[in-house]
Formats: sequence, structure tokens, C-alpha cells
Amino acid sequence: MKLRVFGAVCAALALTLVGCSGKAGSSDAGDEGKGGVKTGRGVTDSVITLGALTDMTGVYASLGKSVTQAQQLWAKQTNAAGGICDRTIELTVRDHGYDPQKAVAGYTELEPKVLGFVQFIGSPFVAAVEQRIDGKDKGLVLPQAWSANLLGSPYVRVIGATYDVETINAIDYLLAEKRIAKGDRIGHVYFEGDYGENALAGSRYAAQQAGLTVVEQKIKPTDNDMTAQVAALKQAGVKAVVVSAGPRQAASLVGVAVATGFEVPVIGNNSAYAPQLLKTQAGPALMKDYYVAASTLPIGDPGAGPAKLAKEYAAAYPEDGLDNGVIAGYTAADLYGEALKKACAAKDLTREGIDKALLTITGFGSDFGMSHDFSDPAAPSTRESVIMKPDDKTPGGLKVVRPAEAAPAAKSYTLKQS
Repeated sequence: MKLRVFGAVCAALALTLVGCSGKAGSSDAGDEGKGGVKTGRGVTDSVITLGALTDMTGVYASLGKSVTQAQQLWAKQTNAAGGICDRTIELTVRDHGYDPQKAVAGYTELEPKVLGFVQFIGSPFVAAVEQRIDGKDKGLVLPQAWSANLLGSPYVRVIGATYDVETINAIDYLLAEKRIAKGDRIGHVYFEGDYGENALAGSRYAAQQAGLTVVEQKIKPTDNDMTAQVAALKQAGVKAVVVSAGPRQAASLVGVAVATGFEVPVIGNNSAYAPQLLKTQAGPALMKDYYVAASTLPIGDPGAGPAKLAKEYAAAYPEDGLDNGVIAGYTAADLYGEALKKACAAKDLTREGIDKALLTITGFGSDFGMSHDFSDPAAPSTRESVIMKPDDKTPGGLKVVRPAEAAPAAKSYTLKQS
């Protein structure tokens, strides 16, 4: 799938085709800098520059804003504490609006100027430049994307369970709660492309293991009205629905289902929810029987990690609400920071030095609900998912209904990379 998606996105990028180059060779020879530390692109004796390719105006605008502001908060806190390796952290941000041409153009612009990318939203866009990253650029990229097709690269590292594994855990929750049973049909509404099709691989596997049948409904990111999909799933007699799309599509799906008397549980991947939806007409329907799977506790959880971050974020951005993008962004930045510290200790702040340092990081992120292991680029950092439910009385709009857990099917599932 990776090659197909890569080719499809690159074909649409006539103006920025250089972004899809796959030339081999090292990007970072490395010069000795201050303190005897080897440095390369994006690093001077006083500054470490990191890139962020985000979506602040497109389908994931609310997520992109929270992720970016959380990372800016991390940089501010890090610099206030003295920086890393006697250098300050600078973030260079570009908004691609979930447009493939802008995303690859943004990467092409920033790549020569930064050490790596602490954020890159959009599985298809990351896939479009992954060949170039692996072959020539070799800068560490931490995507806000969870497609299994991104696994295997030493430089593009997924934080959390991939969409397929997350979907298996989501369906396991419905089975455990006896909302569905062997012989039932379940619906799956999913985005075309890496995200949705990887999630679909998970639902197909979970269905096979549990004796379920999946009724598939493929949509585009530009499809916002789910009336036709709800009608088709209702006619098919499904007992539950999985949604692997954006917050708008999830809200429409749940809202239309309730309005038409189609009362079945709906569960979404981590990208299929935003707390801002609770203030819309879909709010009551979402709180009734909608669930979300993710690889982190919600920002409103009373645990020490989320509570501390929620307080600090609210102080820094008092006009903005809380959502799980805050934790996702902050933990990604913090992970990059840990790799930088280890690379500094090894006196190698080149791109290759950062990549090697990340491989030594295990047991990361336990303050936010689960532990992550980055020693194997071919594996997700965890196979666990937290299951949450929308709640307008909880900061961030989500409460935990099942703590971090890996379903037996998620453990036995073989990840298929291409």
C-alpha cells in the first residue's frame, strides 16, 4: 500500500515533485561544535531548530492547533530550564491545511533548515516523502499519524498503537461489553487512503477472530454528511459502527444515526473526535453512545501527568480549550527532547546521532497511561489503547471507560508493512 499511496500523492504534486525524490546518500556529515559535540543541519552552537508541519486550517485544524501550541509550550519550558546541550530550542511551523501539495512543499522548504520534525500531520503526506527521508534526508520525523505503513523506517517513528491495532482494541471493547457478539455485522466508515485503509485492516482481522462480518463504507475527507452511510448501515442491520475519519464525519455519523432511530454504539480512532463537538447539535448524541480509542490518557484525567500538563497549558493558553492534541503534541516534543539529551551525552547532535539515541529509549510516557518502547522501528511503540467516552463535565471532553489494555487479538495480529 505504501508504494501505491506514495505514487498517487506524488502524481498530484507537479509543482513540488522534488519532495518525492528518493536519492541515496547521507545528509549530515557532521562538524564538531561547542563542547566537542558533532553537529549538522538545524544545529548551531546556540540553537537547535525543529520543524512542525501541521494542519491549522483543514480537516484536523483543532488537533493541529492543540498539538502545535503544546509543542511551543514544551519548547518554552525547556528553554526556561536552560535548553538542551547548552542550546535553545526553536520550532519552525508551517500550516499545510491538510493539502498534499502544501504538505510536501512545506517539507521541501524546511528540511534543509531543521534537525528534524517534531510534528507532521497526515499519513499520506508523510508516506509521500518517506522514501526521501529514508534515502537521503535521514532526519527524525515524529508524525501525528498512526498508519502501520509508516513502520519500518528508522527515521519516521510512530508514537502509539497503529490504526489497525487501535481498531482491534476498539472492537474488543465492544465485545467485552457485550455490545456485539459472534455472528453480528459491524459497520466501518473509513477515509480512503492510509489512515482509513489501515484501520480497516484491523477491523477485518478483529472480525475474523471474533466471527463478525464487516460492512464497509469508504468516504473522502471532503465528505461531511454521513446520511447515506447511516442509511446503508441501518439497512445492512449492523449492531455497531467503527469510524476511521475526522471529527466532523464522526459527529455527522452519530448525529444522523440518533436522529433516524439507529441506536447502536459507535467507536472511533483517536483522530475521530474533538471536544469542540460537544457544543454543537451533535453533542448529546456523542455523549450517549460514542467511544474513542487512543494511546494516551485524556487530558482531563485526574492522573498526575495529564493534570499537571492541563494546568500548565491552561495557564499558557487561557483562551483555548483542552483536548487530547495537547497530550499528543507535548509527549512527541518531550520524546524528541529525550533523544536530544541522549545524543548530547554521546556528543553527536547530527541527524544520525538523534536516530541512534531514539533506539535506546524504552519505558517512555508512563505518566500518560502506558509505556512506550522505541527500540524497534518495525513495531509500534505500544499495542495498548485506552477507551474513552465523551463527557462535557470533564476538562477536555473525554473520560476513561477502560484503562490501557492490549486485546488478545491485538497481541496476535501480524503487522503488514509494505
